[in-house]
Amino acid sequence: MGTPVLWGAFLVGALIVIAIDLFASGGKEITPKKAGIWTAIWVSLSLAFAGFLHFEYGASASGTFLMAYVIEYALSVDNLFVFIVIFTAFKVTNRAQHKLLYWGIIGAFLLRGTLIGLGTALVSKFEWLLYFFGAFLLYTAWKLLFTKSEDEEVNPEENPILKWGRKVFPVSSGPYEREFFTVENGKRMVTPLFLVLLVVEASDILFALDSIPAVLGISQDPFLVFTSNACAILGLRSLFFLVSSLMDKFRYLKIGLGVILAFVGAKLMLETYFSDWAHHHEVIVIIVSLSVIVLSLAISIIASSLIKPKEELEGDKKAKEPPAPVGER
Repeated sequence: MGTPVLWGAFLVGALIVIAIDLFASGGKEITPKKAGIWTAIWVSLSLAFAGFLHFEYGASASGTFLMAYVIEYALSVDNLFVFIVIFTAFKVTNRAQHKLLYWGIIGAFLLRGTLIGLGTALVSKFEWLLYFFGAFLLYTAWKLLFTKSEDEEVNPEENPILKWGRKVFPVSSGPYEREFFTVENGKRMVTPLFLVLLVVEASDILFALDSIPAVLGISQDPFLVFTSNACAILGLRSLFFLVSSLMDKFRYLKIGLGVILAFVGAKLMLETYFSDWAHHHEVIVIIVSLSVIVLSLAISIIASSLIKPKEELEGDKKAKEPPAPVGER
């Protein structure tokens, strides 16, 4: 799927919207209201593109796109936590976060395109790789479901890319709020903000190791895989500013993602083995898959909203206890 004209139109359209987004923000501080508006714009454009696919290619194409898009977007929400840790550790201001995320997403856009091209080309020649991707997704799901949060805390200062950057590049003494390069004593140098950008790009490579196999588990069509990935990534910057203050409320999202990845991994391996059956029942497979993905996300988000953390419950219990008699204090 995807003629050269369609590929070109999608890329040109994406670049135009990115330019409008950049021009609209103007390097100013991103408020939750503005982030919410742009998040709605990106989601609406993605849904409109799904509608175009449905009109042009049918329910199979639009359903597959939506499944891949929802999975990638959900994984992106979980990955935003790492960005928050990085920006907090390096004391990156709101305006600088805007610039870092803008260039970081451009880099991710190019990187994902390259990796998706390689992945789909390899799968077309070596179909057994789908079993490997399925097993990897099951392993990732197991980590999400059974690894404790404290066991996977991120320490940006220990990032090997950061250590390598400090050795290779002359780093200015700074601080420089929004510049990546500067000149000190007549010598061209990178600023600390440039090193943070390297850490962000390196983090995206790790994210791609989870998301690309997951999307390939939905479809091996290069156009559907790339466009769903691109639509989710391009909306990530506005989504970051929208949910960064609410991240602690999505406590059960990781469980939902674990269930989704386990389902996609098992589905990929079964579809590869029973390829003829899956091909003849493609619509049923898409409906069941989309239902599982949406329900898993919905349940995890609702549970996060309704079930209070243990610490909060204990605090409420203490607040309700009557004060001790004066003689016993």
